[in-house]
Amino acid sequence: MTRQTADGGRTRTTLPRTIARWTLGGFLLLAGISHLSWNREAFLAQVPPWLPLDGDFVVVASGVVEILLGAALIALARRRVLVGWIVAAFFVAVFPGNISQFATGTDSFGLNSDLSRGIRLAFQPLLVLWALWSTGAWRDWRARRATPPR
Repeated sequence: MTRQTADGGRTRTTLPRTIARWTLGGFLLLAGISHLSWNREAFLAQVPPWLPLDGDFVVVASGVVEILLGAALIALARRRVLVGWIVAAFFVAVFPGNISQFATGTDSFGLNSDLSRGIRLAFQPLLVLWALWSTGAWRDWRARRATPPR
């Protein structure tokens, strides 16, 4: 499947990338919904104590953002490169919460040891890469860098 890019070029979407993008979108939708319902307390435990915002506000706001991002990954195929960068930035933005959970030794989501919390930290960069790969954002960025300016 070939699509037009913002600068008039063409970028190819492969079935594995599309499936990966939809899967990531589904995970974000599910995570966002769980922020607002059954996992609210677990997410609250991950809000860094030094963050100068109400923890419940952070949980609700990040849940809403995850729902919007998940829906965008699934529905906005024509804007998938931009959405990929935004999703990657979101995963970077929430990383301090994971670091805080590790540093404070907070148990949440079954992460009840430094080892399990450390493994989770190691997987966060993979979410960033998943967002960039599945949307073609990384490939688009490389292609733009390789193209000489006009």
